Amino acid sequence: MVEAQTWTTRRMSNPRLDSPATADHQVLDIPSTPTGDVRNSIYSVGSHLSPNLLTALIIASWFMSNIGVLLLNKYLLSFYGYRYPIFLTMLHMISCASYSYVAINFLEIVPRQHILSRKQFFKIFALSAIFCFSVVCGNTSLRYIPVSFNQAIGATTPFFTAIFAFLITCKKESPGVYCALLPVVSGIVLASNSEPLFNLFGFLVCIGSTAGRALKSVVQGILLTSEAEKLHSMNLLLYMAPMAAMILLPFTLYIEGNVASITLEKARTDPFIVYLLVGNATVAYLVNLTNFLVTKHTSALTLQVLGNAKAAVAAFVSVMIFRNPVTVMGMGGFGVTIMGVVLYSEAKKRSKFTTH
Repeated sequence: MVEAQTWTTRRMSNPRLDSPATADHQVLDIPSTPTGDVRNSIYSVGSHLSPNLLTALIIASWFMSNIGVLLLNKYLLSFYGYRYPIFLTMLHMISCASYSYVAINFLEIVPRQHILSRKQFFKIFALSAIFCFSVVCGNTSLRYIPVSFNQAIGATTPFFTAIFAFLITCKKESPGVYCALLPVVSGIVLASNSEPLFNLFGFLVCIGSTAGRALKSVVQGILLTSEAEKLHSMNLLLYMAPMAAMILLPFTLYIEGNVASITLEKARTDPFIVYLLVGNATVAYLVNLTNFLVTKHTSALTLQVLGNAKAAVAAFVSVMIFRNPVTVMGMGGFGVTIMGVVLYSEAKKRSKFTTH
């Protein structure tokens, strides 16, 4: 579908670690709040706009890109008949790598950072592998379940983050935080039982995507901890995206066959697919870029709130476009999950305040 004084990666104390704001399938969901001087950057084009208008435009772009990549993925994989989620994910990674190179080296959106050691390289490679698993599972799930149900499952990211944080780092949360997870889980159980288009395989791979996203967040907080290894989100995307593409290449060749030739052959008879794939891959990069811009111009907390709203808006828009059936109980379960996420975020903030 990713600081000038210190470029920080996602930490486990950051509220976005547990936020569904990035519970989509192309974003590197890591904080990026530059405080230094970014020379000759693309932000200069908005210098003549009022700060409020510029922020509103950035937030609108964030909404459109996040919802757009979901709808485009769903259309391609379910309605258009392009049933190659691994190859599609690889195209997204190639797009992210290409656009990131231009944005950093030519537009100077952020200062370029370099991989400093072989150890750091393998750490980033490990994160790329987890990221691949999460993205491929997320895209695959869209072949079998509606976007609305996909978003409801994705909202349970805090639950899996808390589990992995405890299993890997033995980090315990306050009782209030764990209690807030109850409606997160109960809501998705309610939504699953009443989902008219429930598909077990689609449900399981979407759970895998959500768990993978949470695992990457926790592992990233462990691996990239030293000051020398910390990478800004856009630089991390620059390195992770090509690694992810290389990881995905053998899998798409083995599982999906000669998909490149199939795509070229299809393009000869239906050129529209070229526009769909290029547009889809471009929007996948814009998800990461607008994620960075929203955090720069607002805050991580704002992004968290927007993520909750985005899940509901994406579900509503997908129902309007694809006309998938919904039930009152299913919508109620989705609402309970979102409410649980809000309560969880508040409990995390209170817990963090009391520990300090």
